[in-house]
Amino acid sequence: MSIDESKNVHTRLQVHNCVVQPLLTDLYQITMAYAYWKSEKTSDTAVFDLFFRQNPFQGEFTIFGGLEECLRFLENFNYSDSDIEYLKTTLPPTIEQSFFSYLKELTAKDVKLYAIDEGSVVFPRVPLIRVEGPLIVVQLLETTLLTLVNFSSLMATNAARYRMAAGDNVSLLEFGLRRAQGPDGGLSASKYAYIGGFDGTSNLLAGKMFNIPVKGTHAHAYITSFSNPSELKTKTLINLNSGKEQDLIDLTLSWRTTLSNLLHISESQASDGELAALISFAIAFPEGFVALIDTYDVNKWHFLGPKELPVISSFGSGILNFCAVALALNDLGYKAIGVRIDSGDLAYLSNKSRETFVKIAKEYNIPWFANLTIIASNDINEETIWSLNDQKHSIDCFGIGTHLVTCQRQPALGCVYKLVEVNGTPRIKLSQDGSKITMPGKKDAFRLYGADGFALIDLLKKSVEDPPLAKTKLLCRHPFDQKKRAFVVPSEIKPLYKVYWENGHIMQRLPDLKEVREHVKESLRSLRPDIKRNLNPTPYKVSVSDDLYEFMHELWMRNTPIGELS
Repeated sequence: MSIDESKNVHTRLQVHNCVVQPLLTDLYQITMAYAYWKSEKTSDTAVFDLFFRQNPFQGEFTIFGGLEECLRFLENFNYSDSDIEYLKTTLPPTIEQSFFSYLKELTAKDVKLYAIDEGSVVFPRVPLIRVEGPLIVVQLLETTLLTLVNFSSLMATNAARYRMAAGDNVSLLEFGLRRAQGPDGGLSASKYAYIGGFDGTSNLLAGKMFNIPVKGTHAHAYITSFSNPSELKTKTLINLNSGKEQDLIDLTLSWRTTLSNLLHISESQASDGELAALISFAIAFPEGFVALIDTYDVNKWHFLGPKELPVISSFGSGILNFCAVALALNDLGYKAIGVRIDSGDLAYLSNKSRETFVKIAKEYNIPWFANLTIIASNDINEETIWSLNDQKHSIDCFGIGTHLVTCQRQPALGCVYKLVEVNGTPRIKLSQDGSKITMPGKKDAFRLYGADGFALIDLLKKSVEDPPLAKTKLLCRHPFDQKKRAFVVPSEIKPLYKVYWENGHIMQRLPDLKEVREHVKESLRSLRPDIKRNLNPTPYKVSVSDDLYEFMHELWMRNTPIGELS
């Protein structure tokens, strides 16, 4: 790693969450550490695998997130004086004082961490991280590493699913801070939503910390705080064409009367308070005017005129007032950005808004007006977006909060951290539940690609085995079902693990969030469409080599007690 890269890594790691520290763990990690220490196992070494057993959200892929946070944690791993004093008051008085001295000297310098690149598509049972080092130290890392990876990966996966549902041409904004699981959950949600494919966040602190674009408009409270344009203290705006101040209220009122006839919306149905709010906001942000247009009930429909042309009573208020202000701004040389709809039938209302914009664009020869942005933000979830797609909506941008940041469809990923080797001897955890049996020993992971360029299968091999070769027939076996096996001739093979931490240092250049975000896109493109589809996706296959299969099952049988009948 070059000096410049090393400086970059060091600088970025200074943005460290002070909550992520050795005491952010479960009590039983400390009690196990003492029992290890008491048993004189301080020189024992161990290997742990961090993995998950099932993809979230009824899907067949997961996005790996949280690696950089794990590396920050390792770099800052040490018990402070106040940590030690707290542990002395918490643990039983029988604890030997020299154990606390031992804890005070612990760091992660003797730990070695292998990992898959952050932002990669990953699958069940393939370890995301392999941790090697002193048994006591790597055991103490367990809970913290799990909390750093579990939510990050779940959040990035959720965001990626929203991105796939919305498509590439629709913007996605994360609006979830007020609904997130506390402030740290809100920051993490903003960060990993961006990694997963969102374009921006409303969260200012996340924008500052992670260089994420921040976006926002105004709330219903802003609209309802006004009663009439006459109350506005500031009424004028500089005309960019003439350089002179001009009364925006008079210009807007004139346009509202004109548009009332064009759009067949009664001017008496339009709220003067709403108009005042929009004029005020336009004066404040003439080059970034986005208006919330559904402050009042959007579901009441009326008929106007002898031809009984349908109009919307209060949505008509919002759309009429917005268009009047937008056209007034246009007269002064400014271009409005668009509207936000926060309630009602989003597909229908977005289409009616688009029809209105197109009609005005043609009537007054203002081409850009037809393409005003329509933002929707009404407690939207993934299924809502798929449904709106079926209804042929006209929405350009979704603002998504609760369902995204709380991952309501599935609250946890379920990553686990399992011991697979002690002092060079493989260990296996057995269970009556076959899904909870671990794969013992140090393993390397490889992704095999087919001739079509798509990922075909992941292969786990014992680390002492030779790596697989492309264009060579390989026997790939299901880890637990002896009948499921296949020969694979991959066109390309990519090893999945890199050494990310060794000798107390980060060993790889850490990409910034934009690079991780691009890697998510690239990694998802490597999957066949049927694996990524929303309904009944095809499971992606994870396999083991023949040597690993035989070794694992031999160890399984050796450690399974033999029953006795009498």
